[in-house]
This record gives sequence, C-alpha cells and structure tokens, in this order.
Amino acid sequence: MTNLTNEDLAALTQWDTPTICNALEIVAPERRGYGFTTEPLVPLDPDLKPICGYARTATIRAAMPPVGGDAKRVGYYEYVAAVPLPTIVVIQDLDPRPGVGAFWGEVQTNIHKGLGVLGCVTNGSFRDITDSARGFNLLGGKIGPSHAHVHVVDFGGQVNVYGLLASHNDIIHADRHGAVMVPADVVKKIPDAVALIARREKKILDAAKAPGFDIEKLKAAMAGAKEIH
Repeated sequence: MTNLTNEDLAALTQWDTPTICNALEIVAPERRGYGFTTEPLVPLDPDLKPICGYARTATIRAAMPPVGGDAKRVGYYEYVAAVPLPTIVVIQDLDPRPGVGAFWGEVQTNIHKGLGVLGCVTNGSFRDITDSARGFNLLGGKIGPSHAHVHVVDFGGQVNVYGLLASHNDIIHADRHGAVMVPADVVKKIPDAVALIARREKKILDAAKAPGFDIEKLKAAMAGAKEIH
C-alpha cells in the first residue's frame, strides 16, 4: 500500500465529493468515466461533512433467512475493527430487490461508529433515522421500516454499489452527493489539482458574475482559463 497518513486522508475531507471527482480527472484521467456511484443515494444526515477512509467491504441479503443463522456477524465485526483506520464500510445488498431489510439502524450505526467507522455506502436500506448514531455518515439506497432477515453473506471481497467498485483497503471519499474510489497513489496529488481547478473556474465565474457579461466575455474567460497551469 502507498505510504499514506491519516492526515493525507483527512485533507481530502475539506472538499466535497464532486470536487474530488474533478481532481481525479486531472491526476488520474483514465478514471473519468468510472469508479463512482451513478445512482442517487439517501443520506442519513445531509449536513455532515465529507468523509475519507479505507474500505471495509461486505455483502448482505435480507429477503430470506440465512442458512445456518447469521454465523459470520462476529467475524465481520472483527474485520471492520482491524487497522488501518479510519474506515468506511461499503456494503452491497445482493437481493434481487435491494433494501427489503435494513442492515443499518440505531444498533449498527453505534457499533460501527464505536469501531472507528466514519460511515457507510450501500445500495441497501436503513432505518431508525432519529435514533441512529449522530455524526455517522451513512448513504443508503432507500429508507425502510424492517430489518427482515438481514444477514452478512461475506466480507472482504470486491463489491459494487451503484457503479462504485470497492475492494478491501481502497480509499473511499463520500458525502451526500455519493462516493468515489480514490487511487492511493494519487491521494497526495489531489490538493494541487483542486487548487488548479479553482484558479481556472475563478476566471470563468468572475466573468459570469460581472456586469455586462456576454458571449464574447465568456469566450475570453474560457481562453484565459486554459492558459492557467
């Protein structure tokens, strides 16, 4: 794994996920069309700041009872609690109709927060909106009332949540817009890329907000933005 510190990851949380996606277009242009969620997600608390951490992956089902009981739950918790921290859980609901039963609610948000998890990205459902752990940045496919037969199928493998492919220890950035996987080797390049984008956008935004803005001034601003390196 690339040598990264918690400070390197925390630095990325000063920007929202769309800004991180913009930066990736510069530092990892081959990633422009994939590696992020492509369907709307429901935030437990849309006012929470972005999060960035190492992926802990799992798959679940809820429509039918597990064969032999939910025997993997303790092993899953041990997996989630393992270093490095901080972590973000990425859970794929494998049911034909994801979200029949909610894995996430008051109990799971508090357990995971206590184990050092910043939040979760899932195509499954969640519940207990008012009783879930405050500050836990949960993004789910839907809200539902029951946990039905929800159980852990497996953990530690690659999962796909609405186009976000995540494997163990991948770096995930997420906020109310969705989530993106950030390649470890470009994490330290993100701040400079964001600064470059901001300088380019400022040229255009300043022109657009100024009195007398017209198509000719837009063309001039766009040309000026291209000259910024």
